[in-house]
Amino acid sequence: MYNYDPKSLKAEEFINHEEILASLQYADENKNNLKLVDQILDKAELRKGLSHREASVLLACEDPERIDRMYKLAHQIKLDFYGNRIVMFAPLYLSNYCVNGCVYCPYHAKNKHIARKKLTQEEIVKEVTALQDMGHKRLAIEAGEDPVNNPIEYILECIKTIYSIKHKNGAIRRVNVNIAATTVENYRKLKEAGIGTYILFQETYHKESYEQLHPTGPKHNYAYHTEAMDRAMEGGIDDVGLGVLFGLELYRYEFAGLLMHAEHLEAVHGVGPHTISVPRIKHADDIDPSAFDNSISDDIFAKICALIRIAVPYTGMIISTRESQSVREKVLPLGVSQISGASRTSVGGYCEPEPEEENSAQFDVSDNRTLDEVVNWLMRLGYIPSFCTACYREGRTGDRFMSLCKNGQILNCCHPNALMTLKEYLEDYASEDTRKIGEALIEQELKKIPNPKVQKIAYEHIHDIAGGKRDFRF
Repeated sequence: MYNYDPKSLKAEEFINHEEILASLQYADENKNNLKLVDQILDKAELRKGLSHREASVLLACEDPERIDRMYKLAHQIKLDFYGNRIVMFAPLYLSNYCVNGCVYCPYHAKNKHIARKKLTQEEIVKEVTALQDMGHKRLAIEAGEDPVNNPIEYILECIKTIYSIKHKNGAIRRVNVNIAATTVENYRKLKEAGIGTYILFQETYHKESYEQLHPTGPKHNYAYHTEAMDRAMEGGIDDVGLGVLFGLELYRYEFAGLLMHAEHLEAVHGVGPHTISVPRIKHADDIDPSAFDNSISDDIFAKICALIRIAVPYTGMIISTRESQSVREKVLPLGVSQISGASRTSVGGYCEPEPEEENSAQFDVSDNRTLDEVVNWLMRLGYIPSFCTACYREGRTGDRFMSLCKNGQILNCCHPNALMTLKEYLEDYASEDTRKIGEALIEQELKKIPNPKVQKIAYEHIHDIAGGKRDFRF
């Protein structure tokens, strides 16, 4: 029996099973208590966030009028803290060798017919060059857990290679890392290598389910995996990214656990997660999502997105190409701040299409549009596609980023930075139609920069970018 303690460094105390069950019972008992629901929403309007228990009440509430209020509030909070920017990125799969037995992932060790691949440094150069030719500036590198094939030295060498590639006007300016839980010493090495965010999905916060879903391999150790973010922060990594794989366990349990993890990081380290991802389980090589009887509808998914934005207002929210164009369009107004574009989930999928018989993808992609098509679509919806990496490169990470965000100053640096990186994209990579829409959007959005001095400098930089100069930032 563990006691709930958000300040504890023990997984089963800061993600406490009994506390989650009690929160869900409290939510069930109060979901029709509209006076309480209104009080919680009134608190949410202060933009200071909500507890996991308060947010669970909102998730359980089915009153249409209150749900409408949740959605409108989520939309407004996103605008207040992040504006109408959407940060663009792409995943880069380095290796699908893995020693774990995760039953929901085709990389599991027992899968003998998936094509096992590991990129050489020469192949990474080709992949990154292809990504730069699309216009990407930010990558999230992914690899299975395999101490022989994918040791930390391999990951570090890959990061060094990625940062070294300068092709035409292209450069990867931020490498985020999504690899298995590791040691404080290895997190220090990742920090020294200049990574952006360290991302690790919990998959499920339900310990019993977790152990059943990860029957073999180092990932079976629930505590070691769940406590990884504390080791990462101890190793000097300021920005960490959380996420669960919705569909493995009951969504209300996962939602509460996810928010408890955010509360824990805030309580112990003084800063919550930099990002929260909300992937849903998808079909893959030998994985059938219907085998996991906890799938959630698009409407529930949208509600979860809105409530994460309300409960953790300063945290970035990521939607990947696991989701279709229509689902992404549904959740973009509800608080999403980052999306991937033109993603390939196979090892070596960018340079040339992978033959069907050599499938090495981790999951099926639902949004197969090119980056240019995604950028064009976002702008037509009124968003600014941003390729900005300035905060990471200027040292605005961890609590420094959060304090800027909370003070509303992000609009004086992130907004103009987004416009300048969009201008780079338009000059170097965009189709004629996308360029035309983008130029009009930039002209319109420059006028919204609140600080006259910043606005003047941004205008000058936009002009300089048109003249061939690159990489300005506030």
